[in-house]
Amino acid sequence: MHDAICERAFHQFVPQVHYELIPIKNLVSNQNYQRNISEKHVQKAAAHFDIYQINPVKVSRRDGINYVFNGQHTIEIVALVSGSRETPVWFMIYDDLEYTQEADIFANQLKYTKSLVPYEIFMANIEAGNNNQLMIKSLVESYDLTIAKNMHPGTICAVATLENIYEKYGFHVLDRTIYLIVGTWEGIPQSFSANMLNGVARLVNSYGEDLKDELFKEKLGRLSIKEIARTARDRRNGSLGFSEAILNVYNSKMQKNTLAITKLYSNKGVRPANPLTEKNYG
Repeated sequence: MHDAICERAFHQFVPQVHYELIPIKNLVSNQNYQRNISEKHVQKAAAHFDIYQINPVKVSRRDGINYVFNGQHTIEIVALVSGSRETPVWFMIYDDLEYTQEADIFANQLKYTKSLVPYEIFMANIEAGNNNQLMIKSLVESYDLTIAKNMHPGTICAVATLENIYEKYGFHVLDRTIYLIVGTWEGIPQSFSANMLNGVARLVNSYGEDLKDELFKEKLGRLSIKEIARTARDRRNGSLGFSEAILNVYNSKMQKNTLAITKLYSNKGVRPANPLTEKNYG
């Protein structure tokens, strides 16, 4: 009796599947319920290919045909990296599904999945010893700040923004961005919003040494974050509105050496991350 109950429990919670290595060419993944393949996603993932990030692809075998219902991008990424659709991939095979069941599984596969938040991903990268995140953490802590999940005095929560600035503009732009914000608003949590960080970083990247740190701190320090945010919203949405609002204050009452606002939109250069040069701001 006990064995029978255990057997029923086993079948209730363990899917009836088996695993096979199947060449990609022997798969069908163009079901009507599926989304179109994102070539941009495939190219980006292929450029950062990691064998340990590949999960088994789910396949429904109906009438001898292998229909992919979870993992269509995975097989395209592997095919691109390997350069062949002869490449085999591990597949989790379901033999007892109908087409409607496949569609239902596809539609609801992420319904109760809890995605990782940027802070959790960042801290996992720290534990893994990944250089970019370690560099960002060290930089933030050099200003007596910490990276945190929730907003508190002395913390930065916009961790994805820190990573984006570092990757897009480089170490020194991120360093100077934090330096200006701390020096201007004394590190209050609201000054480290994603829009403010991105807005200041855009200015730093666009104007370089033409943007004078002491003048920036003197002029912008007269305004509260709320005032800047309100002005930014009146100009345009997002961080570009913050850049414009800050630049307008910076340029106010200046007879010469004003910074042309057009440069905010024309300077799209990306600077490499090179943290070896000493800080020399002001």
